[in-house]
Amino acid sequence: MTIVWTIVAVMLTAAAAVTMYRLLAGPSTLDRLVAVDTLVAVAMCGIGAWAGYSGDSTVTYGLTALALISFIGTVSVARFRVPDVKRRPR
Repeated sequence: MTIVWTIVAVMLTAAAAVTMYRLLAGPSTLDRLVAVDTLVAVAMCGIGAWAGYSGDSTVTYGLTALALISFIGTVSVARFRVPDVKRRPR
């Protein structure tokens, strides 16, 4: 069973690395917003995997709080985002 947890950890680390690349190299703010959401989702998967590995269910409260805060943050950023439009000189 240790092999399964090792594979899960490697895959979550790879997902976080690819997401960080997109976060840093994203050409627009929407790309970066999606990358932040994906990074939070990867973190939530990591917390869930840790809860399964350790058998400790107390971390699921933090998982729920992270999901709610992430949703509210995403909606507020998407609502008040300024479009990435280059202005033409007059």
